[in-house]
Amino acid sequence: MGKGMRAGKRKTKMGGGDMQKQLKQMQAMQREMEQSQAELAEREFTSTAGGGAVEVVINGNKEITKLNIDTDVVDPDDVEMLQDLLIAAVNEGMRQVDAVVEQEMSKITGGLGIPGL
Repeated sequence: MGKGMRAGKRKTKMGGGDMQKQLKQMQAMQREMEQSQAELAEREFTSTAGGGAVEVVINGNKEITKLNIDTDVVDPDDVEMLQDLLIAAVNEGMRQVDAVVEQEMSKITGGLGIPGL
């Protein structure tokens, strides 16, 4: 050992304060995300197809909560048209939910690009 050095007495800076700060920020972000997800689950998104002949209401959990079908589009000889309208309305509603979820999560994460969000 060199002059003036003592075994086990080296000073090193591990950046522990920075890690603690980052950990607290991540925990705060997680709380915000959980709160935002709960709020989004309560929201309703309405989409229509066929000029309003089919209306679908979907919640933030991507569950259909309401489905309205105008009796004028119920044609036993053209079930495919009704099916197409339902698919279009549901898919548009899902796109609305996805867009809002992405927007809200981006606000929280600051555009960090965290996978799965």
